[in-house]
Amino acid sequence: MLIPVLFLFSCNKLIEIPEPKDTLTTAKVFLTDAQATSAMAGVLTKMINGTLSEASPSFRGKITVLNGLSADELIVNGSGVDVFASNSLNSFSTDGLWKTAYETIYGANAIVEGIAASKSPALKAKTRLELTAEAKFIRAFSYFYLVNTYGDVPLSLTTDFNQTRSLARTPSATVYQQITNDLLDAVKDLPEDYAAGGGERIRANKWAAKALLARVYLFTGNNAGAVKESSDVIAQTALYQLETSDLNRVFLKNSSEAIWQLQQNSLVDNTGTATPEGYALLPDSLKTGAVSHSLSPFLLKAFEPGDLRRSKWVDSTDVKSGNVTSRYLFPYKYKTGKFNRSIGGVATEYYMVLRLAEQYLIRAEANALAGQLGLVANDLNILRRRAGLGDLSNALNSAQLLAAVAKERQTELFAEWGHRWMDLKRTGQATAVLSLIPAKQPWRGDYQLLYPIPVEEIRKDQFLTQNPNY
Repeated sequence: MLIPVLFLFSCNKLIEIPEPKDTLTTAKVFLTDAQATSAMAGVLTKMINGTLSEASPSFRGKITVLNGLSADELIVNGSGVDVFASNSLNSFSTDGLWKTAYETIYGANAIVEGIAASKSPALKAKTRLELTAEAKFIRAFSYFYLVNTYGDVPLSLTTDFNQTRSLARTPSATVYQQITNDLLDAVKDLPEDYAAGGGERIRANKWAAKALLARVYLFTGNNAGAVKESSDVIAQTALYQLETSDLNRVFLKNSSEAIWQLQQNSLVDNTGTATPEGYALLPDSLKTGAVSHSLSPFLLKAFEPGDLRRSKWVDSTDVKSGNVTSRYLFPYKYKTGKFNRSIGGVATEYYMVLRLAEQYLIRAEANALAGQLGLVANDLNILRRRAGLGDLSNALNSAQLLAAVAKERQTELFAEWGHRWMDLKRTGQATAVLSLIPAKQPWRGDYQLLYPIPVEEIRKDQFLTQNPNY
């Protein structure tokens, strides 16, 4: 069993990890297909499993929670000031993503290097290609969240301690180019099916790489590329269909809408069969239990009357304190939380990372930006019909269509992987929207749209600089 040795290394520094002993980087780990596949399983399990206090906090739902607070999606219940909800971060504010992402990147780099160095004939060519492509996909995924959280970040493509010990920050455009290159390699060499995961959608395939590439192209202004990649995914109707009969089916494991999910280990800690977000955002008792975070009125008012996403994906809990009962509304996309999870049981939900609905939204926005206005409403209406809403007019102008896209993204992708936070920033709407929220006043400045680099990392690396104004 090789998974336990995967992360014996220390991540006390940015990427300053001494050459490990008996870990992924040793050639012995890559002698056979089974050993190399086990190493990949170790990278994936580290992204979601582990103790709540230690393991990969940001890939375990923290991105959704903290970005939701930074945006206009979530509020903190109870007294006190939360620095993310008030956009009052300082240099000592921590979010956990840096350590999480660089641990994952280190694991991905180790797989790429280990497979390349292995001369074993028992490690077949097909396995080499597919696992290298999957590692590059995971590396691209991790860097996408790093660059959207911190801006310029160190770009590490090796486990070599001598090269990674003193890395400076790399311009975001260069990081995005590496993300694109990795995803193009992944598209070329990943399989089209889910055989690697035993038929479950827990291992990235070609279409997962295209789905993430479509998002990257949208974020970097390559509208034609975003349309092409999202269209390629949408066209795979034998694999992917929107769950139209019941919105409650969308987040089930292996739903027809799932492109890539992470599988939790129900034996690892108290989360059991719950996903990280189900555990973090659902109440202790479904109708009367307390919740740490609830949905903001700014999100709730974005739903049109009759929107099934509001009735199916939002629920409420009445919390009694003395003679006072307070109602809190919370995201209910996942139905398994603290109140009903099973330790060691069989999960009904996996952690959704990429899903089909986003691809329709990407294609709609990219077409709107490219001036292909006649195609935009068609994609938005597919999602609106599923939500029980009427069609948009085909006579909307460019500005109206872009506003419609933003609204559909807000109500479709809320409380998922920081979509709203990143959308507000990349479209230049963050200051106008967020600076008017009472909890975020006085607005401290647009510098808050990037999170601070962890202070302990700067102390250990003379070439690493802080984001402005922190």
